Amino acid sequence: MKVIDTKNAPGAIGPYSQGYAANGLVITSGQLPVDPATGEMPEGIAAQAEQSCKNVGAILHAAGVDFDKVIKTTCFLADMGDFAAFNEVYAKFFTSKPARSCVAVKTLPKNALCEIEAIAVQ
Repeated sequence: MKVIDTKNAPGAIGPYSQGYAANGLVITSGQLPVDPATGEMPEGIAAQAEQSCKNVGAILHAAGVDFDKVIKTTCFLADMGDFAAFNEVYAKFFTSKPARSCVAVKTLPKNALCEIEAIAVQ
């Protein structure tokens, strides 16, 4: 097993890693829409979805893979009313259309509007 760690995605805010590579898979932790350069989150679901996707991409890149290798994502939304706007941004990054679960949750860390985690093949 190899821990994936990159400065191009936000550092873990708890006792976990940004991701792991093991047995031919890359598994990312859930990525909030935090800009790793500033520690801030953009306003609005579209901007937050884009930042979460970029953060997932940075971890994938650090592991030597890209979005086209993603086979499964799990997406968390603070408000299912944001589903359409979220999907519009998500579709620009996950063009291979991996399997996905998308659920609404009561709250996300830092009151984010979305969070995305991914599983990719190496």
